[in-house]
Amino acid sequence: MASTCAQLCLRGTGPLYSKTVSSTWQYYTRVQQRIKVTRAPTKVISGSSIRGNHTTATTLTRLRWKQQICFYSDSAAKYLTTEAKEGTNTQELSRTNVGAHKTSLLPTRDAALTTENNHISLDLDPVAQPSALEEISDEEAISISVPSAIPPVSTTLRDYVDKSETLSKLVQLGVNLWKLEQRPNVGSMLLRLNFNTDVAPRLLFLKDIGVEDSRFGYIISHNPFILTESLENLQARVNYLKSKNFSSETVASMVSRAPYLLNFSVKRLDNRLGFYQQQLNLSANNTRNIVARLPRLLCGSLEPVKENLKVCEIELGFKRNEIQHIVLAVPKLLTANKRKLTEIFDFIHNTMKVPHHLITKFPQVLNSKHLRLRERHLFLEYLGKAQYDPTLPNYITLDRLVSLPDETFCTELALATLEDFYLFQKTL
Repeated sequence: MASTCAQLCLRGTGPLYSKTVSSTWQYYTRVQQRIKVTRAPTKVISGSSIRGNHTTATTLTRLRWKQQICFYSDSAAKYLTTEAKEGTNTQELSRTNVGAHKTSLLPTRDAALTTENNHISLDLDPVAQPSALEEISDEEAISISVPSAIPPVSTTLRDYVDKSETLSKLVQLGVNLWKLEQRPNVGSMLLRLNFNTDVAPRLLFLKDIGVEDSRFGYIISHNPFILTESLENLQARVNYLKSKNFSSETVASMVSRAPYLLNFSVKRLDNRLGFYQQQLNLSANNTRNIVARLPRLLCGSLEPVKENLKVCEIELGFKRNEIQHIVLAVPKLLTANKRKLTEIFDFIHNTMKVPHHLITKFPQVLNSKHLRLRERHLFLEYLGKAQYDPTLPNYITLDRLVSLPDETFCTELALATLEDFYLFQKTL
Protein backbone atom coordinates (compact mmCIF):
# COMPACT_ATOMS: atom_id res chain seq x y z
CA MET A 1 0.00 0.00 0.00
CA ALA A 2 2.85 2.38 0.77
CA SER A 3 4.37 1.79 -2.68
CA THR A 4 0.99 2.51 -4.26
CA CYS A 5 0.81 5.84 -2.46
CA ALA A 6 4.37 6.65 -3.47
CA GLN A 7 3.58 5.98 -7.14
CA LEU A 8 0.48 8.13 -6.91
CA CYS A 9 2.47 10.89 -5.33
CA LEU A 10 5.15 10.70 -8.01
CA ARG A 11 2.53 10.97 -10.71
CA GLY A 12 1.06 13.92 -8.95
CA THR A 13 4.29 15.85 -9.44
CA GLY A 14 3.73 16.00 -13.22
CA PRO A 15 2.06 18.80 -15.12
CA LEU A 16 -1.40 17.61 -13.97
CA TYR A 17 -1.13 17.81 -10.22
CA SER A 18 -3.82 15.84 -8.36
CA LYS A 19 -5.17 17.26 -5.12
CA THR A 20 -6.60 13.85 -4.14
CA VAL A 21 -3.25 12.07 -4.39
CA SER A 22 -1.53 14.84 -2.49
CA SER A 23 -4.05 14.62 0.34
CA THR A 24 -3.61 10.83 0.46
CA TRP A 25 0.10 11.12 0.87
CA GLN A 26 -0.24 13.75 3.61
CA TYR A 27 -2.72 11.54 5.50
CA TYR A 28 -0.42 8.55 5.14
CA THR A 29 2.46 10.52 6.63
CA ARG A 30 0.40 11.62 9.67
CA VAL A 31 -0.74 8.03 10.34
CA GLN A 32 2.85 6.79 10.24
CA GLN A 33 3.90 9.42 12.74
CA ARG A 34 0.96 8.51 14.96
CA ILE A 35 1.90 4.82 14.88
CA LYS A 36 5.43 5.64 15.99
CA VAL A 37 4.18 7.78 18.85
CA THR A 38 1.65 5.14 19.98
CA ARG A 39 4.30 2.40 20.09
CA ALA A 40 6.77 4.44 22.06
CA PRO A 41 5.28 5.02 25.57
CA THR A 42 4.88 2.24 28.20
CA LYS A 43 3.33 2.29 31.65
CA VAL A 44 5.48 1.28 34.69
CA ILE A 45 3.44 0.20 37.71
CA SER A 46 5.03 -1.19 40.77
CA GLY A 47 8.33 -1.95 39.02
CA SER A 48 6.74 -3.96 36.18
CA SER A 49 6.20 -2.81 32.70
CA ILE A 50 2.57 -3.00 31.50
CA ARG A 51 1.70 -2.12 27.87
CA GLY A 52 -2.03 -1.91 28.62
CA ASN A 53 -4.29 -1.68 25.55
CA HIS A 54 -1.46 -0.76 23.21
CA THR A 55 -2.13 -3.67 20.88
CA THR A 56 -5.84 -2.88 20.67
CA ALA A 57 -5.19 0.82 19.92
CA THR A 58 -2.66 -0.02 17.28
CA THR A 59 -5.05 -2.46 15.60
CA LEU A 60 -7.87 0.12 15.48
CA THR A 61 -5.56 2.74 14.11
CA ARG A 62 -4.41 0.41 11.34
CA LEU A 63 -8.01 -0.42 10.42
CA ARG A 64 -8.92 3.24 10.17
CA TRP A 65 -5.81 3.94 8.13
CA LYS A 66 -6.66 1.12 5.72
CA GLN A 67 -10.19 2.44 5.26
CA GLN A 68 -8.94 5.94 4.56
CA ILE A 69 -6.27 4.66 2.19
CA CYS A 70 -8.81 2.61 0.29
CA PHE A 71 -11.16 5.58 0.05
CA TYR A 72 -8.50 7.93 -1.22
CA SER A 73 -7.04 5.25 -3.50
CA ASP A 74 -10.42 4.73 -5.16
CA SER A 75 -10.84 8.48 -5.61
CA ALA A 76 -7.38 8.80 -7.10
CA ALA A 77 -7.95 5.88 -9.44
CA LYS A 78 -11.22 7.39 -10.68
CA TYR A 79 -9.55 10.74 -11.28
CA LEU A 80 -6.58 9.20 -13.10
CA THR A 81 -8.94 7.17 -15.30
CA THR A 82 -10.84 10.31 -16.24
CA GLU A 83 -7.55 12.08 -16.80
CA ALA A 84 -6.33 9.41 -19.22
CA LYS A 85 -9.54 9.62 -21.27
CA GLU A 86 -9.41 13.35 -21.75
CA GLY A 87 -6.44 13.23 -24.16
CA THR A 88 -4.16 15.90 -25.51
CA ASN A 89 -6.66 18.77 -25.56
CA THR A 90 -7.36 18.46 -21.80
CA GLN A 91 -3.62 18.40 -21.07
CA GLU A 92 -3.10 21.63 -22.99
CA LEU A 93 -5.99 23.33 -21.19
CA SER A 94 -4.74 22.02 -17.84
CA ARG A 95 -1.22 23.38 -18.39
CA THR A 96 -2.69 26.83 -18.97
CA ASN A 97 -4.87 26.70 -15.86
CA VAL A 98 -2.21 25.19 -13.58
CA GLY A 99 -0.13 28.36 -13.78
CA ALA A 100 -3.08 30.46 -12.57
CA HIS A 101 -4.75 27.97 -10.18
CA LYS A 102 -2.20 25.47 -8.93
CA THR A 103 -4.33 24.21 -6.02
CA SER A 104 -7.62 23.64 -7.83
CA LEU A 105 -8.76 20.71 -9.90
CA LEU A 106 -8.79 21.36 -13.64
CA PRO A 107 -12.13 21.64 -15.44
CA THR A 108 -13.00 18.91 -17.84
CA ARG A 109 -13.02 19.44 -21.60
CA ASP A 110 -16.81 19.40 -21.79
CA ALA A 111 -17.11 22.06 -19.15
CA ALA A 112 -14.54 24.27 -20.87
CA LEU A 113 -16.26 23.94 -24.20
CA THR A 114 -19.63 24.70 -22.64
CA THR A 115 -18.29 27.86 -21.06
CA GLU A 116 -16.65 28.91 -24.34
CA ASN A 117 -19.82 28.31 -26.34
CA ASN A 118 -21.88 30.27 -23.86
CA HIS A 119 -19.44 33.15 -24.10
CA ILE A 120 -19.60 33.19 -27.90
CA SER A 121 -23.35 33.04 -27.97
CA LEU A 122 -23.52 36.08 -25.68
CA ASP A 123 -20.97 38.16 -27.61
CA LEU A 124 -22.13 37.66 -31.19
CA ASP A 125 -25.34 39.08 -32.56
CA PRO A 126 -26.98 37.80 -35.72
CA VAL A 127 -26.00 39.92 -38.73
CA ALA A 128 -28.78 40.95 -41.02
CA GLN A 129 -27.89 40.08 -44.59
CA PRO A 130 -29.02 42.78 -47.05
CA SER A 131 -31.07 41.68 -49.99
CA ALA A 132 -29.55 41.94 -53.47
CA LEU A 133 -32.80 43.48 -54.72
CA GLU A 134 -32.98 46.15 -52.02
CA GLU A 135 -32.79 49.73 -53.31
CA ILE A 136 -30.10 52.01 -51.87
CA SER A 137 -29.74 55.79 -51.89
CA ASP A 138 -27.39 57.74 -54.15
CA GLU A 139 -25.13 58.57 -51.20
CA GLU A 140 -24.75 54.90 -50.31
CA ALA A 141 -24.03 54.02 -53.93
CA ILE A 142 -21.26 56.64 -54.12
CA SER A 143 -19.72 55.43 -50.87
CA ILE A 144 -19.36 51.86 -52.17
CA SER A 145 -15.66 51.21 -52.81
CA VAL A 146 -14.79 49.00 -55.77
CA PRO A 147 -11.45 47.15 -55.39
CA SER A 148 -8.90 47.99 -58.06
CA ALA A 149 -8.17 45.36 -60.66
CA ILE A 150 -4.58 46.58 -61.09
CA PRO A 151 -2.08 43.95 -59.84
CA PRO A 152 -0.42 45.15 -56.60
CA VAL A 153 3.03 43.85 -57.57
CA SER A 154 4.56 42.95 -60.93
CA THR A 155 7.97 42.79 -62.56
CA THR A 156 6.76 44.13 -65.92
CA LEU A 157 4.59 47.02 -67.06
CA ARG A 158 2.83 44.72 -69.50
CA ASP A 159 0.48 43.57 -66.72
CA TYR A 160 -0.74 47.15 -66.21
CA VAL A 161 -1.27 48.30 -69.79
CA ASP A 162 -4.88 47.11 -70.02
CA LYS A 163 -5.73 48.63 -66.61
CA SER A 164 -3.88 51.96 -66.90
CA GLU A 165 -5.07 54.65 -69.31
CA THR A 166 -1.68 56.37 -69.15
CA LEU A 167 0.30 53.28 -70.14
CA SER A 168 -2.11 52.25 -72.89
CA LYS A 169 -1.91 55.69 -74.54
CA LEU A 170 1.86 55.83 -74.18
CA VAL A 171 2.04 52.54 -76.05
CA GLN A 172 -0.10 54.06 -78.82
CA LEU A 173 2.40 56.93 -79.04
CA GLY A 174 5.21 54.44 -79.64
CA VAL A 175 6.83 54.46 -76.18
CA ASN A 176 8.99 51.40 -75.50
CA LEU A 177 7.80 50.30 -72.07
CA TRP A 178 10.22 47.38 -71.99
CA LYS A 179 13.08 49.89 -71.95
CA LEU A 180 11.52 52.03 -69.24
CA GLU A 181 10.73 49.12 -66.88
CA GLN A 182 14.44 48.24 -66.74
CA ARG A 183 15.19 51.60 -65.15
CA PRO A 184 14.70 51.90 -61.38
CA ASN A 185 11.50 53.60 -60.14
CA VAL A 186 10.39 54.63 -63.64
CA GLY A 187 7.59 52.07 -63.84
CA SER A 188 6.00 53.15 -60.57
CA MET A 189 6.35 56.80 -61.62
CA LEU A 190 4.43 56.19 -64.85
CA LEU A 191 1.66 54.37 -63.00
CA ARG A 192 1.15 57.37 -60.73
CA LEU A 193 0.77 59.78 -63.66
CA ASN A 194 -2.61 60.86 -64.93
CA PHE A 195 -2.73 61.14 -68.69
CA ASN A 196 -5.08 64.13 -68.85
CA THR A 197 -3.35 66.24 -66.17
CA ASP A 198 0.28 65.09 -66.41
CA VAL A 199 1.05 63.66 -69.86
CA ALA A 200 -1.25 65.51 -72.26
CA PRO A 201 -0.07 69.06 -71.31
CA ARG A 202 3.60 68.09 -71.93
CA LEU A 203 2.77 66.54 -75.28
CA LEU A 204 0.89 69.68 -76.31
CA PHE A 205 3.88 71.77 -75.25
CA LEU A 206 6.24 69.70 -77.43
CA LYS A 207 3.85 70.04 -80.33
CA ASP A 208 3.64 73.81 -79.84
CA ILE A 209 7.42 74.25 -80.08
CA GLY A 210 7.49 72.31 -83.35
CA VAL A 211 8.27 68.70 -82.37
CA GLU A 212 6.61 66.22 -84.71
CA ASP A 213 4.10 63.74 -83.32
CA SER A 214 6.18 60.82 -84.56
CA ARG A 215 9.02 61.84 -82.19
CA PHE A 216 6.93 61.71 -79.00
CA GLY A 217 7.55 58.00 -78.50
CA TYR A 218 11.31 58.39 -78.96
CA ILE A 219 11.54 61.34 -76.56
CA ILE A 220 9.55 59.69 -73.74
CA SER A 221 11.29 56.32 -74.23
CA HIS A 222 14.67 57.96 -73.62
CA ASN A 223 13.56 60.65 -71.17
CA PRO A 224 10.36 59.76 -69.25
CA PHE A 225 11.22 62.40 -66.65
CA ILE A 226 10.16 65.15 -69.02
CA LEU A 227 6.60 64.19 -67.99
CA THR A 228 7.35 65.39 -64.45
CA GLU A 229 8.97 68.71 -65.39
CA SER A 230 6.85 71.81 -64.84
CA LEU A 231 5.60 73.61 -67.91
CA GLU A 232 7.10 76.86 -66.64
CA ASN A 233 10.61 75.36 -66.54
CA LEU A 234 10.22 73.81 -69.99
CA GLN A 235 9.08 77.10 -71.47
CA ALA A 236 11.92 79.02 -69.76
CA ARG A 237 14.56 76.72 -71.33
CA VAL A 238 13.05 77.04 -74.79
CA ASN A 239 12.98 80.82 -74.40
CA TYR A 240 16.67 80.80 -73.42
CA LEU A 241 17.69 78.88 -76.54
CA LYS A 242 15.71 81.26 -78.70
CA SER A 243 17.39 84.19 -76.97
CA LYS A 244 20.74 82.76 -78.13
CA ASN A 245 19.52 83.07 -81.71
CA PHE A 246 18.54 79.44 -82.16
CA SER A 247 15.61 79.37 -84.55
CA SER A 248 12.32 77.66 -83.65
CA GLU A 249 13.02 74.91 -86.20
CA THR A 250 16.49 74.36 -84.75
CA VAL A 251 15.14 74.17 -81.19
CA ALA A 252 12.51 71.61 -82.24
CA SER A 253 15.17 69.56 -84.02
CA MET A 254 17.51 69.71 -81.02
CA VAL A 255 14.77 68.58 -78.62
CA SER A 256 13.79 65.74 -80.96
CA ARG A 257 17.37 64.43 -81.18
CA ALA A 258 18.43 65.15 -77.58
CA PRO A 259 15.46 64.20 -75.33
CA TYR A 260 17.25 65.30 -72.12
CA LEU A 261 17.91 68.82 -73.41
CA LEU A 262 14.91 70.44 -71.70
CA ASN A 263 15.62 68.72 -68.37
CA PHE A 264 18.62 70.96 -67.68
CA SER A 265 18.37 74.38 -66.12
CA VAL A 266 19.03 77.62 -67.98
CA LYS A 267 22.23 78.11 -65.97
CA ARG A 268 23.62 74.76 -67.04
CA LEU A 269 22.78 75.34 -70.70
CA ASP A 270 24.52 78.70 -70.56
CA ASN A 271 27.62 77.19 -68.94
CA ARG A 272 27.86 74.51 -71.63
CA LEU A 273 27.64 76.99 -74.48
CA GLY A 274 30.34 79.13 -72.85
CA PHE A 275 32.61 76.10 -72.36
CA TYR A 276 32.67 75.12 -76.05
CA GLN A 277 33.10 78.71 -77.18
CA GLN A 278 36.11 79.25 -74.89
CA GLN A 279 37.82 75.84 -75.24
CA LEU A 280 37.67 75.83 -79.04
CA ASN A 281 38.01 79.59 -79.44
CA LEU A 282 34.90 79.70 -81.57
CA SER A 283 32.62 82.53 -82.53
CA ALA A 284 29.02 82.58 -81.32
CA ASN A 285 27.81 81.51 -84.74
CA ASN A 286 30.20 78.55 -84.94
CA THR A 287 29.26 77.52 -81.38
CA ARG A 288 25.58 77.49 -82.33
CA ASN A 289 26.51 75.52 -85.42
CA ILE A 290 28.21 72.61 -83.67
CA VAL A 291 25.61 72.51 -80.88
CA ALA A 292 22.73 72.49 -83.35
CA ARG A 293 24.33 69.64 -85.28
CA LEU A 294 25.11 67.62 -82.12
CA PRO A 295 22.71 68.82 -79.37
CA ARG A 296 23.76 66.09 -76.95
CA LEU A 297 26.89 68.15 -76.35
CA LEU A 298 24.69 70.19 -74.00
CA CYS A 299 23.41 67.08 -72.19
CA GLY A 300 26.37 64.77 -71.67
CA SER A 301 29.36 64.97 -69.37
CA LEU A 302 32.19 67.35 -70.19
CA GLU A 303 34.95 64.98 -69.07
CA PRO A 304 35.10 62.92 -72.32
CA VAL A 305 35.18 66.17 -74.30
CA LYS A 306 38.10 67.53 -72.29
CA GLU A 307 39.97 64.24 -72.62
CA ASN A 308 39.52 64.05 -76.40
CA LEU A 309 40.76 67.60 -76.83
CA LYS A 310 43.92 66.71 -74.90
CA VAL A 311 44.38 63.51 -76.93
CA CYS A 312 44.13 65.40 -80.22
CA GLU A 313 46.64 68.00 -79.11
CA ILE A 314 49.16 65.95 -77.09
CA GLU A 315 49.00 62.37 -78.38
CA LEU A 316 47.96 62.90 -82.00
CA GLY A 317 49.94 66.09 -82.49
CA PHE A 318 47.32 68.36 -84.02
CA LYS A 319 47.60 72.12 -83.65
CA ARG A 320 44.83 74.11 -81.97
CA ASN A 321 43.63 75.64 -85.23
CA GLU A 322 43.61 72.16 -86.80
CA ILE A 323 41.53 70.84 -83.90
CA GLN A 324 39.13 73.72 -84.37
CA HIS A 325 38.72 72.87 -88.04
CA ILE A 326 38.23 69.15 -87.31
CA VAL A 327 35.56 69.85 -84.67
CA LEU A 328 33.66 72.25 -86.92
CA ALA A 329 33.59 69.59 -89.64
CA VAL A 330 32.91 66.57 -87.41
CA PRO A 331 31.54 67.59 -83.98
CA LYS A 332 31.04 63.93 -83.11
CA LEU A 333 34.80 63.56 -82.56
CA LEU A 334 34.39 65.51 -79.29
CA THR A 335 32.52 62.56 -77.79
CA ALA A 336 34.20 59.74 -79.77
CA ASN A 337 35.78 56.76 -78.05
CA LYS A 338 39.39 57.56 -77.19
CA ARG A 339 40.75 54.12 -78.12
CA LYS A 340 38.95 54.11 -81.47
CA LEU A 341 40.16 57.62 -82.27
CA THR A 342 43.82 56.83 -81.59
CA GLU A 343 43.61 53.50 -83.45
CA ILE A 344 42.27 55.07 -86.66
CA PHE A 345 44.74 57.95 -86.51
CA ASP A 346 47.64 55.54 -86.04
CA PHE A 347 46.63 53.53 -89.12
CA ILE A 348 46.12 56.63 -91.31
CA HIS A 349 49.23 58.47 -90.22
CA ASN A 350 51.73 55.65 -89.67
CA THR A 351 50.53 52.92 -92.07
CA MET A 352 49.01 54.94 -94.91
CA LYS A 353 51.63 57.71 -94.43
CA VAL A 354 49.08 60.54 -94.54
CA PRO A 355 50.36 63.79 -92.96
CA HIS A 356 48.45 65.90 -90.44
CA HIS A 357 47.41 68.64 -92.85
CA LEU A 358 45.71 66.13 -95.17
CA ILE A 359 43.89 64.52 -92.24
CA THR A 360 42.75 68.00 -91.20
CA LYS A 361 41.53 68.63 -94.74
CA PHE A 362 39.45 65.43 -94.69
CA PRO A 363 38.54 64.96 -90.99
CA GLN A 364 35.65 62.59 -91.84
CA VAL A 365 38.24 59.83 -92.14
CA LEU A 366 38.71 59.94 -88.34
CA ASN A 367 35.05 59.01 -87.94
CA SER A 368 35.15 56.01 -90.28
CA LYS A 369 35.26 52.33 -89.39
CA HIS A 370 38.75 50.97 -88.89
CA LEU A 371 38.03 47.63 -90.58
CA ARG A 372 36.58 49.23 -93.69
CA LEU A 373 39.51 51.63 -93.98
CA ARG A 374 42.03 48.81 -93.54
CA GLU A 375 40.44 46.48 -96.12
CA ARG A 376 40.26 49.18 -98.82
CA HIS A 377 43.78 50.45 -98.24
CA LEU A 378 45.27 46.95 -98.36
CA PHE A 379 43.34 46.16 -101.56
CA LEU A 380 44.62 49.33 -103.21
CA GLU A 381 48.12 48.56 -101.99
CA TYR A 382 47.84 45.05 -103.46
CA LEU A 383 46.87 46.56 -106.80
CA GLY A 384 49.60 49.21 -106.53
CA LYS A 385 47.15 52.11 -106.44
CA ALA A 386 47.41 53.28 -102.81
CA GLN A 387 48.28 56.91 -103.69
CA TYR A 388 47.19 59.61 -101.19
CA ASP A 389 49.63 62.44 -102.11
CA PRO A 390 47.83 65.20 -104.04
CA THR A 391 51.08 66.16 -105.81
CA LEU A 392 51.42 62.76 -107.49
CA PRO A 393 49.33 61.15 -110.27
CA ASN A 394 46.44 58.78 -109.53
CA TYR A 395 45.72 60.67 -106.31
CA ILE A 396 42.94 59.20 -104.14
CA THR A 397 41.26 61.50 -101.65
CA LEU A 398 40.59 60.24 -98.16
CA ASP A 399 36.92 61.20 -98.12
CA ARG A 400 36.19 59.15 -101.25
CA LEU A 401 38.19 56.27 -99.88
CA VAL A 402 35.88 55.87 -96.88
CA SER A 403 32.56 57.24 -98.15
CA LEU A 404 31.99 55.46 -101.47
CA PRO A 405 30.02 52.17 -101.49
CA ASP A 406 31.92 48.99 -102.34
CA GLU A 407 30.79 48.77 -105.95
CA THR A 408 31.70 52.40 -106.74
CA PHE A 409 35.00 52.05 -104.88
CA CYS A 410 35.95 49.06 -107.03
CA THR A 411 34.94 50.55 -110.37
CA GLU A 412 36.22 54.13 -109.89
CA LEU A 413 39.17 53.88 -107.49
CA ALA A 414 40.48 50.31 -107.63
CA LEU A 415 39.52 49.67 -111.28
CA ALA A 416 38.61 46.11 -110.34
CA THR A 417 35.50 43.98 -110.01
CA LEU A 418 33.48 43.62 -106.86
CA GLU A 419 34.12 39.84 -106.89
CA ASP A 420 37.88 40.47 -106.82
CA PHE A 421 37.47 42.70 -103.78
CA TYR A 422 35.38 40.07 -101.97
CA LEU A 423 37.95 37.35 -102.76
CA PHE A 424 40.70 39.60 -101.41
CA GLN A 425 38.75 40.18 -98.17
CA LYS A 426 38.77 36.41 -97.58
CA THR A 427 42.57 36.39 -97.60
CA LEU A 428 42.83 38.89 -94.76
